[in-house]
Amino acid sequence: MDELTKLIVSKTGISEAHARLAVETVVGFLKTKLPGPIAGQLDSLIQGGGLPSGLDMGSVGNALGGLLGKK
Repeated sequence: MDELTKLIVSKTGISEAHARLAVETVVGFLKTKLPGPIAGQLDSLIQGGGLPSGLDMGSVGNALGGLLGKK
């Protein structure tokens, strides 16, 4: 989460506290919308752990596409 927070700070110029709040808000939202197996691994992914075995970027992309209205 630190890497993402720092990226938001550098891109937007907002404070680190506000950037962290933004990350936590988005992650919380995604956890409520993504399928269970993906939502359950979101914290690991955000912390830099990468995708767990059994998940690939295609399945993550499909889930996010559905979340964002793409079929």
